[in-house]
Amino acid sequence: MEKNLDEQSIPHEDEGNNTNIDDTSKSSLPETKDNVEDVKPDDETKKVDDVDHVEGEPKEEKEEEEEESREGITVEVTQPETPPPNLEKVLEDIDRFLATTNENNNNNVNVNPNEEKIPECVDKFLDLLEEKIAKYDSGETKWGEVVEEDSSLLEGVNRVTKMMKLLSTMIIEFQSGEKVTEAEGEAQAEEDAAEKENEKEKDEKKDKSTLVNRISAIQQRAMSYLEEEFRMLMEESRNQNKTENNDSSKGKQVATTEASENESTETVMDFPGFKEEVVTNLNKIACEMLLAGYDSECYHIYTVSRKHGFSDGLYKLGYERISMDEVQKMQWESLEREIPSWINTFKECATVWFPGERKLAASIFSDHPSDADTLYTELTRVVVFQLLNFAESVAMTKRAAEKLFKYLDMYEAIRDTITNLEKLYPENIVDDIKAEMTSAKNRLGEVAVLIFCELENSIKSDCGKTPVAGGAVHPLTRYIVNYLRLACEYKDTLEEVFREHSKIERSDSTSRPHYETDNQHSKEKENTSPFAAQLTRVMELLDANLEGKAKLYKEVPLSCIFMMNNGRYIVQKIKGSAEIYEVMGETWCRKRSTELRTYHKNYQVETWSKILTCLSPKGLSDNGKVPKPVLKERFKNFNTLFDEIHKTQSTWVVSDEQLQSELRVSISALVIPAYRSFLGRFSQYLDPGRQTEKYIKFQAEDIENYIDDLFAGNPHQAMVRKKV
Repeated sequence: MEKNLDEQSIPHEDEGNNTNIDDTSKSSLPETKDNVEDVKPDDETKKVDDVDHVEGEPKEEKEEEEEESREGITVEVTQPETPPPNLEKVLEDIDRFLATTNENNNNNVNVNPNEEKIPECVDKFLDLLEEKIAKYDSGETKWGEVVEEDSSLLEGVNRVTKMMKLLSTMIIEFQSGEKVTEAEGEAQAEEDAAEKENEKEKDEKKDKSTLVNRISAIQQRAMSYLEEEFRMLMEESRNQNKTENNDSSKGKQVATTEASENESTETVMDFPGFKEEVVTNLNKIACEMLLAGYDSECYHIYTVSRKHGFSDGLYKLGYERISMDEVQKMQWESLEREIPSWINTFKECATVWFPGERKLAASIFSDHPSDADTLYTELTRVVVFQLLNFAESVAMTKRAAEKLFKYLDMYEAIRDTITNLEKLYPENIVDDIKAEMTSAKNRLGEVAVLIFCELENSIKSDCGKTPVAGGAVHPLTRYIVNYLRLACEYKDTLEEVFREHSKIERSDSTSRPHYETDNQHSKEKENTSPFAAQLTRVMELLDANLEGKAKLYKEVPLSCIFMMNNGRYIVQKIKGSAEIYEVMGETWCRKRSTELRTYHKNYQVETWSKILTCLSPKGLSDNGKVPKPVLKERFKNFNTLFDEIHKTQSTWVVSDEQLQSELRVSISALVIPAYRSFLGRFSQYLDPGRQTEKYIKFQAEDIENYIDDLFAGNPHQAMVRKKV
């Protein structure tokens, strides 16, 4: 206003040429044509008076008026700050600022970064964000109570990170481009102007550095809060699962099969136990931390928490880490109880835990899939190697036949999970995992082959000189046959193991030289699996051992009973198991049955041939007459032999009821008809009364009853019956 008024006063002085304003004001002449131009209208005169009035005002009053005017403008600008601006609205201005600056950078617009002005909305934004962070730090606002507030905080942190990167880039560009370039032939005035411009740019750089420091401080404070919140969310979910698990089970104290099945089902449903809402929050926090360059802190928190989570889960499954030295020192009974827990844990990890863990890492770090794979790999690989170390430690313990089945269980667990684990790891690491698993599996397979082959040595080393009482089944027979029967439940696995380790099997077995030099057996090997061939060799060694033990009996009939008992036991056990019967085959069983019939015939000949000789009519007819002395001797010999056989063989044992019945029936069919015929034909030649009672002690029915007492293993039963 003052400027306009001054401009009006200047032309007024020019119009009067050298005439003063005072002279004009003093003139009181009436209006004439000559002075019409000098006379002004009332309005113009009024304006001049206003000008004089304004010019006459003191400077202080004008300065006060200008100050009041400026204060009025200031009040008009700051008035919307009460209530404070909304952070969401300020974010829109920040986004426009960031978008414009990034667009200039992307379009390679050659703009001096120090000439770019920082808008006022940046300070407003930083004030609002600091206030929000302070509320979260103080606990006034808690994470998770209001989703909109959490999202607003994360949006603010996101813009701070972007601003930090942008301003840092601008400072770097300024530092790299801060050179004073002078064109040749420039005037000194231009050089001075350039120096002033440089000074101005340095001041602006200082201002921007201060702003960067403030943004950096706010970012660090926000990251500190988000880092702690990320840790709390991870730990709260883990501790919640741990509490629920402890309520339902406490490690190895849970032992029932039903409980284990229930636990497995619950684990499939719940693992890794993070609610969808929690995973979403973790993902949002992780995205902001990684964007801000706090990836190492975020990854460290995640890794530590999940390591503890796996430890808790392994304990729940009943598995505790045991070092290699501890495994070597443990008694087999104790170690054997650890193996089922290990198998269950290994399968659970491969089918449930590892897929769940991979999904969790991929969900939380969805924007960084390669880092998620790395975290998952590093975490689970440690668990895999820990479990595999236990398997190899068990395989290194002293070999024993009773350990075979546990080794095979562990072998199958690893074999069946290799395919699953291959799908759970990236290509750059899957080969290492597979190699470690294959190594542990092969180690167990090798030990299984060696144990099975040592079965041959155990048979050969059993060379006891004491025969089994009564010709019963030898303990070695029971042990070997039952052992083979159990082993054949793992038939497919043993077939696989023997195929993979046939070289080890051939080099270790003591019976191998004979096997390899036999051309006929070599041809059979081509048509027989390695395991079936090994099983056949074991049975052949057992037969040879039993034949040697049969020779320990003084009575040939008893040795025949011994071979029949053991042979029948072997055949029945093999026929009773589909797995071992499939391996041995029908031909082998028929051959063994034929051998049993041979022993049966040998027994009859050795035992009852003398009895039948006494009952033969030969030698009792001399010209149609029967000599009584010879007849009496025949009855006497029969009675003596039968008493002796009954007394002896009633103590012998035939535990197989079918074999026992077959023997008794065959004896009765052989003896009773001959005795009845002999008695009916020659008893009349004895004088009735005393001679009859003396020489004819048994009737045919008595012979049949006494035969039924044979092979019962109870000598007193028959004698009591006889006395009665």
